[in-house]
Parts: sequence; structure tokens; C-alpha cells
Amino acid sequence: LKSSDAYKKAWGNNQDGVVASQPARVVDEREQMAISGGFIRRVTNDARENEMDENLEQVSGIIGNLRHMALDMGNEIDTQNRQIDRIMEKADSNKTRIDEANQRATKMLGSG
Repeated sequence: LKSSDAYKKAWGNNQDGVVASQPARVVDEREQMAISGGFIRRVTNDARENEMDENLEQVSGIIGNLRHMALDMGNEIDTQNRQIDRIMEKADSNKTRIDEANQRATKMLGSG
């Protein structure tokens, strides 16, 4: 059984090793781009327009943070999906081994 391809696929590699570090943040090249002007078109160039521009700048920063959080969550979900796939392979391999052991035990009990 240990020489079967399914067993080797599930248990042969050592991908499930101890995690030694946290995942690195994904850097997006688009984040390097900056808005060259204000967020609004200036008409009166007064304090109200300055306040609106500052508020929009804060909203932009918050949206940028949310975007980074979404990217990080997507990467984490991808990592966990790969881990689930490895767990499923091992569970299938274990089920096969248990079924075969049960068949052998049934034969031994039946013939004895």
C-alpha cells in the first residue's frame, strides 16, 4: 500500500512542515502611482474646497487599506484551500488504508 501512487502523493512530500514565519505582504505595483492633483476641481479655491479635498484624501486612504486587506484575505484563502486539498488527499489515503485493513481483518476472522 505504501508504494501506491495515492499514498506517495498524500504522504510522500513534506509540504506540511512547521510554519517558521508569517506570509509576506503582496506589493502591488499600482500602489506606487499617486494622484498628481487634488480630488476635486477647484472653482473658488476656498477653505470648503480644501476640507472636501482633505476628506476625500482620507476616504481614499481608507479604501486603499480595505483593498490591501482584501488582497491579503484572498491570498490567505488560497493558502488555506491548498492546505484543505492536502488534508483531503491524506484523508482519502487513510480511508483506503482503513478499508483494506478491515477487509484483511474480516478475512482473518472469517477463516479462523
